[in-house]
Amino acid sequence: MTKNLDLREARVFCSFVYGGEPNGGGIWWLKDSCSKCKTTAPDTSWEELDAAMANRSVMEIIRLWPDGQTPGAQGEGAQDIPTITVYPPEGAPNGSSVIVCPGGGYGTLAPHEGEPVALWLNSAGITAFVLRYRHAPAYQHPIPLGDLQRAIRTVRSRGGEWKLDAYRIGILGFSAGGHLVSSASTHFDAGNPDSADPIERAGSRPDAAILIYPVIAFDGPHAHLGSRTNLLGESPDEELIRYLSSTAQVTPETPPSFLVHSIDDRAVPVENSLEYALALSANSVPFAMQIYEYGGHGYGLGGDDPVLSAWPRECAAWLRARGFLG
Repeated sequence: MTKNLDLREARVFCSFVYGGEPNGGGIWWLKDSCSKCKTTAPDTSWEELDAAMANRSVMEIIRLWPDGQTPGAQGEGAQDIPTITVYPPEGAPNGSSVIVCPGGGYGTLAPHEGEPVALWLNSAGITAFVLRYRHAPAYQHPIPLGDLQRAIRTVRSRGGEWKLDAYRIGILGFSAGGHLVSSASTHFDAGNPDSADPIERAGSRPDAAILIYPVIAFDGPHAHLGSRTNLLGESPDEELIRYLSSTAQVTPETPPSFLVHSIDDRAVPVENSLEYALALSANSVPFAMQIYEYGGHGYGLGGDDPVLSAWPRECAAWLRARGFLG
């Protein structure tokens, strides 16, 4: 009989690969306790772990850089090590993937904008990756953007491990995570062909972007000053503010985008999405947009609200039209 292990919550398989490498089965080394987070493991057999993995009780968590090589890391704590948590669909994967970026004003990561979103994507056959990116107070630009770019390169480079198409990689973000998505949609490269690291040889351009009540503007009357301060500090350079105000950075190479916002959003004004959509249109970038009369900010998948909960269905239809659902 398999126990209800709740291993992710117990962080037995914490955000560190025990001993530096995952084992061949894709789950992490089980020891009596984790040397990094000091969590004690439950009395669990390998058979129970195999069953837990089959029941999705244990997810694969991947460090984006090897031990000791994380750029700008100020330590080896959980807050210093960016990771992606892999959520494969229960059935056969359809070859598409989406990297999920929770919001939190660049000062935290909102749980309801992480795993629940990954599980929704799984229901459409999409392999999801939840990014734990670094943020304030310890980390500012360019660290969060670098973490997302590295995540895109990782999925593109290693996609064969999960039977993924290297050119059906989407990114999805909420609020400040939406700003991160817009930044990655407007600042990317084709990779470094001369790098010794195969991941760095992969390009960082996403193939689709989904932005839910996103922060876009860092300047002007609709700027979200809390996110800007957390990311850039109290007195950022004007050129840097413009560089990270994504409306001004859209080009014809910006990926197709899907936007959601509410008119009554008092935290991040709806003009953030409206003005970004106008920039997409001016550059002939395909996009779709859902604007709701109410909802405020931070509603995630929309819960039980019959209007707000419509956006995941509309997004799935858009993803299907873009070839992400087969």
